[in-house]
Amino acid sequence: MTGSIFAEDYGRLIVQGADQPGIVSRVSSVLAEHGANVVALDQSTSDPAGGRFFQRTVFHLPDLSGKLDELNQALEAKLVDDLGLTYRLVEAKRRKRVAIMVSKTDHCMLDLLWRQRRGELHMTIPMVISNHPDLGDDVRQFGIPFFHVPVEKDDKAAAEKEHLNLLKGNVDLVVLARYMQIISGEFLDEVGVPVINIHHSFLPAFMGAGPYQRAKERGVKLVGATAHYVTEDLDEGPIIEQDVIRVSHRESTRDLQRKGADVERLVLSRAVSWHCDDRVIRDGNTTVVF
Repeated sequence: MTGSIFAEDYGRLIVQGADQPGIVSRVSSVLAEHGANVVALDQSTSDPAGGRFFQRTVFHLPDLSGKLDELNQALEAKLVDDLGLTYRLVEAKRRKRVAIMVSKTDHCMLDLLWRQRRGELHMTIPMVISNHPDLGDDVRQFGIPFFHVPVEKDDKAAAEKEHLNLLKGNVDLVVLARYMQIISGEFLDEVGVPVINIHHSFLPAFMGAGPYQRAKERGVKLVGATAHYVTEDLDEGPIIEQDVIRVSHRESTRDLQRKGADVERLVLSRAVSWHCDDRVIRDGNTTVVF
């Protein structure tokens, strides 16, 4: 939903936990008791007998900002204390602050900057960080601060320390838009916000340099992309979105790269949009996307 759903007094309530009778009723009653009107509701369970329950509710409540504390207290008592669930309550009007990290490949970064400027992504971009200076002028044309932080092969920790100085407390999400450096577990622990990555779906079959050339040599019939949350295990985090496009023997390696870039742009923009709209619920190493 777009448009007015991001206006004043709209909220989102994300609930998850062990499935059990009465969750939907309890959520609805708490909201109704505080004068909220439910305008959208999605729910899912992995198994009604002992499975996991997930729910995303969008509601309208006049003077939501002034009633957040009171509503949080009621949700804490009725959902956490009584049912053992976890929840997140957010104001839809509050745009998430999204930092972009990039190296030299620009297509994913420029797509996010363009979509954000056009209002297609409900977020702000306080900064772009790169380990190369190449894309600085492109970023500044959007009026967004660009930070060049070189990464020395023998001292990546120093670069990550500078990244953390820029990011901590200033962003709600970090997006790796073809940032060609491995992120350490220490960085993920310290940054305190989710990190989303995009990669071509040849991984792990075509890891390393020249994946499209090797894909061409193997005669692949599909190219695609995967957006996922970053964990310490390389490219094994919870998947948010994937897509593919058909190719044939007629395409050159350059054609495969171009089509792959198109898919990467779409997949990453969807993943970032869904995260910013609180549509993605993480559960272990999987996700539920409403």
